[in-house]
Amino acid sequence: MSQLTAERAGEIVAAMRDRTVVVFGDVMLDEFVWGDVTRISPEAPVPVVDIRRESVHLGGAANVLANLRSLGARAAVVGVVGNDRAGERVRAELREAGALDADENIIVDVSRPTTLKTRIIAHSQTVVRADRERRAPLDGPTEERVVAALRKLLRGADALVVSDYDKGAVTSGALDEVLPLAEVAGVPVLVDPKIRNFNSYRPATLVTPNHHEALRLTNSEDDTDEGMARAARAIRERLGCRYVLITRGERGMMLLEADGEPVYVPTAAREVYDVTGAGDTVIATLAASLAAGATLVEAAMLANHAAGIVVGKVGTATADAEELLASIKSDADRRA
Repeated sequence: MSQLTAERAGEIVAAMRDRTVVVFGDVMLDEFVWGDVTRISPEAPVPVVDIRRESVHLGGAANVLANLRSLGARAAVVGVVGNDRAGERVRAELREAGALDADENIIVDVSRPTTLKTRIIAHSQTVVRADRERRAPLDGPTEERVVAALRKLLRGADALVVSDYDKGAVTSGALDEVLPLAEVAGVPVLVDPKIRNFNSYRPATLVTPNHHEALRLTNSEDDTDEGMARAARAIRERLGCRYVLITRGERGMMLLEADGEPVYVPTAAREVYDVTGAGDTVIATLAASLAAGATLVEAAMLANHAAGIVVGKVGTATADAEELLASIKSDADRRA
């Protein structure tokens, strides 16, 4: 596998500024409650967390958008929120992040709550996570509004990301409408998949299951390099997609293109504090890179470095263009 030079990485990142990526998926809000543990509750054998501060971040498909904006790309996200305070916060955070037409593309469904994940963290470790959500698929009228928004955005898109968190916003009906439109328009489609909708991710350019999902999808327990390669080929045959990229945690990534041999990209992470949102960073960087004219191997290498940056941060995080280029340069200097 050829190495990505700092100069080439700079060219790709610079080109991202002139590209537009559309994200379709489950938008959510990540809430973090930070504190310290100094004692165990007398009521039950659980830690008592003394709260010090709270913070919120865009999550799910909205975090994909946040990552795209951090890299400098133009981006829009289409998703669904409830008529509640969390939904208002999602829209406000998206506007602040620079999402295109956030109020128009984020659809309010009064029948469901905004997906809200609350994590209580003490000493940089998650103590517990509480989720508020409704995972039922969208009703017909709401699905139609989602499809209409995506139809409009695809006219000016350079890539489409499907960020499926299995919260109900990504439906088979919407995929059946939108993905063929993207193919006709020549817009590459990148899918961060979930098993429920798996057979509906067609036509797609690239799917990015993690190694656990790849094994489940292929009824396998073989997570060796050879086992992952077989899983990737089976997934590609099942979906008819051009590329499969399997993320493997500390073992990096495995990329399969058409009928070629798999390419293994070693992890770029130095220290791992929190993997929250790392998959969002990977697919955002892949999409922005491909839209900017990178080869898939180049895009995978950039995505690997971006993921290595965010797992070194606690909580939902993004990697910006400067951090990404610095990581590439540091890697090149080590090899020199």
